[in-house]
Amino acid sequence: MRRATLVLAEDHPPIAEQLRELLGDEFDVLAVVAHGEALVKAVRRLRPDAVVTDISMPGMDGMQAAREFLVDIPELPVVFITVHDDPTLARAALSIGKGYVLKASAGDELVDALRHVLDGGRFLSPSLGRIEALMSDAAAFPGVNYSAGDV
Repeated sequence: MRRATLVLAEDHPPIAEQLRELLGDEFDVLAVVAHGEALVKAVRRLRPDAVVTDISMPGMDGMQAAREFLVDIPELPVVFITVHDDPTLARAALSIGKGYVLKASAGDELVDALRHVLDGGRFLSPSLGRIEALMSDAAAFPGVNYSAGDV
């Protein structure tokens, strides 16, 4: 059976290496990049099955990068990995991508998150609650659009 492919974006080299090792046991990591502009280029060139990206990176952040490459490949599952346990940011990220994983729990959750989104589901680190509840909170504020710069 073919292993799913992915591109990883993380701007801190030691963390990027840890994530690559964690993910490499089950997925083919095609590229590891350190900023949003490189992520957009890598995704467009390599056409992975999924993307794992940090949100806060120098230059273009992971959310803006995802917005850009999803124009070309709208069905591509994106999992955001971050230190931010802010529900507002999680809602904003999940309005773009399919998963939101806290770095503190990545060792336990990231592989499961990728499996889940590759199967067509969504994933939210359990410490942030249930994804349905988080996203229904956003429905209480129709017309409000969140972006990484807002939080």
